[in-house]
Amino acid sequence: MSLANPNAVNPKHPKRVAIVVSNPAVSTTTNWPVGFWWSELSHPYLAFTEAGYAVEIFSPAGGRVEADAMSDPRDASGYSASDLTSLGFINTPALMAKLGDTGKVADIALDRFDAIVVAGGQAPMFTFADAHDLHKKFVAFYEAGKVAAALCHGVAVLRYARLSNGDFLVKGKTVTGFANVEEDFADNAVWSYDLLPRDKHVMPWRIEDELKALGANYIQAGLWKSFAVRDGNLVTGQQNFSGAETARVVIEALGR
Repeated sequence: MSLANPNAVNPKHPKRVAIVVSNPAVSTTTNWPVGFWWSELSHPYLAFTEAGYAVEIFSPAGGRVEADAMSDPRDASGYSASDLTSLGFINTPALMAKLGDTGKVADIALDRFDAIVVAGGQAPMFTFADAHDLHKKFVAFYEAGKVAAALCHGVAVLRYARLSNGDFLVKGKTVTGFANVEEDFADNAVWSYDLLPRDKHVMPWRIEDELKALGANYIQAGLWKSFAVRDGNLVTGQQNFSGAETARVVIEALGR
C-alpha cells in the first residue's frame, strides 16, 4: 500500500518537480572524473519531499549518474563530511536506485511537472554545451510560465538557453550562480596542493563572467554563503551550500 504525503495540500495531486543532474564526464582541465554535486541533489530533494512534492530525477542522456568525489560525505578529503543530508540519501537504497537509471531530459513531460531544477557539480561545465534537449526543456518550462531553476554550476544551462525569439533567456534577468570569488578559492586550493599548474584553472570558463556578458544582472552574497534569487519564474542558487535555499524559493513560488 502506498501512502500519500500528508504534507501536500492535495495528496492526490501533489506539486511535481523534475530535478536534472549531469551525466558523468572527464574534466578537460584537470582530467579528473566529474559529475553532479551531492548536496545540490539531496538538499532540494529533502525540501521538496517534506513540502509534499513528488520528485523525479533526470539527466541529459539518462542512465546511471555519478557524483563528484569531494561532495560525498564519505570521501577521504573530508570536504563534505558534515553533509548528513547527503549521507542519508546515500544510505537509502530506494533513493540510490533512482540514480542507477535516471530518465532522459527529453522525456520530461511539460504537463506533468510544475518546475524543473538543474543541479550543479563540476560536470555541467563540460557537458551542458552539448545538452541541447536540456536547453530546450529549460526554456519550455520558462516560456510556459512554470518555475525554471538552476544552482551552482548547473546555472551553466543559462549560457546556452535561448528563448523562442532567439534572445538568451538570461538577458536582463537578475541571477546568481557560482561566483568568481569561489572560482578563485577553488583554483588556489588546487594550486596549493600542486594538483594543477598555476596557469591552469579548475573550470574552463566562469559562470559570473559569462552571465554578465550575456546581459544578466549577476549578483552574489559572498564566499560560500547560502543564497538564491528569483526573477519572475526563473530561480537561481549561488553554489553547493545553496541547495536548500534554492528549494525554499522554488516552494515559495509554487506554493504547497
